[in-house]
Amino acid sequence: MKVGIYTLGCKVNTYESEYVTKLLEDANYEICSFDDVCDIYIINTCTVTNSSDSKSRKIIRQARRRNKDACVIAMGCFIQKEKEIMPEVDIAIGNKDKSKIIDLIEEYFSNNNKINVVSKDLNTFEDMYLDKYLSRTRAFVKIQDGCENFCSYCIIPFVRGKCRSKDFDTAIKEITELVHNGYKEIVLTGIHTGNYGVDIDKSFADLLKELVKIKGLERLRISSIEATELNEDVLDVIRSSKVIVDHFHIPIQAASDHVLKLMNRKYDLKYFINKIDEIRSIRPDVSITTDIITGHPGETDEDFNSSIDVLKRINFSKLHVFPYSMRYGTRAAGMEQVKDSIKDERTHRLLKLSKELEIDYMHKFINKELDVLVERSKNGISTGHTSNYLQVKINEEIPSGEIVPILIEKEEYPFLIGKVKKN
Repeated sequence: MKVGIYTLGCKVNTYESEYVTKLLEDANYEICSFDDVCDIYIINTCTVTNSSDSKSRKIIRQARRRNKDACVIAMGCFIQKEKEIMPEVDIAIGNKDKSKIIDLIEEYFSNNNKINVVSKDLNTFEDMYLDKYLSRTRAFVKIQDGCENFCSYCIIPFVRGKCRSKDFDTAIKEITELVHNGYKEIVLTGIHTGNYGVDIDKSFADLLKELVKIKGLERLRISSIEATELNEDVLDVIRSSKVIVDHFHIPIQAASDHVLKLMNRKYDLKYFINKIDEIRSIRPDVSITTDIITGHPGETDEDFNSSIDVLKRINFSKLHVFPYSMRYGTRAAGMEQVKDSIKDERTHRLLKLSKELEIDYMHKFINKELDVLVERSKNGISTGHTSNYLQVKINEEIPSGEIVPILIEKEEYPFLIGKVKKN
């Protein structure tokens, strides 16, 4: 049978979809484009914002329209949150039991009855293991699930459950096998990645110390980490190993102490800025990107305008900007909301600032040599990313998966342009 898979949301979802794909391949299902007429459609959903919900609904309905007789499977955060399952869905799976998808498909086709296995029991880490990716030059590995921070704006702790970690030895074995299978860059992912180990008497630093020893691993990337989790043990590994890349995504979410308190974040600006300064003392050219929410309930014009100054002072290399999206069931939903027109205006200003910061950071590397992991190569042009996650375009075809030294010549946003450094 033909299967089409569509993934929304975060890198954790990407990993989980890849795992489901492997299960299906091993069971002799034919993996096709989601745009094809398939026998089975799988939508791995997201609910982090209202637009994520809308997109999840839209893709589910598209699948049903494409083939009214298909088995439509929806799984993940949007499904975990919803009290009623959409009528277009034949099999509903929340954030547990994704590893049982083959049995669920077989059960559905044997009796043709709808199946709902959305479980409220999200207390154990669901074992998943990958030794390859279908079409990637870097491999994501999910090492952690769940979050217990309960930021006032965020629905994710309610749909992902308590913090839980992949077995320590299993994580090391999985990453070792991926490296031996040719992946030079590994990206550690989780819902609260830096909280790895809290439930298994290990720490994130313990895991990093072992991973950087893996022979053949050239780059270890952390998808996202909170400032509060960059403790001395983690910083010591960053200090001692160049395997960990020159890029850290550290969400600030707000650049105002007043708004940070409203958000129930676990730090103030002084703490955050000191932590950034500490990282830059170890890695002077490091790229530090961030997430920021604009228009959170209670954010005043004064809060926002002072945030602009703080963001410039921190000098991030890119801002991922999100207008606040009300999530029912969260504390912020009961606060006085900021008008959409104000959120839109503030979002526009932050996106403009982000581009300025990004270009300024890119210019630092013109006439310098950077190693690039080639991800695509076609029609005489190769593209890839540096350790500090800058996109580079090279006017030469280079095999995907290779890491090559590139002399950066100029910036053509969103790319740096370079050529292969000849010996």
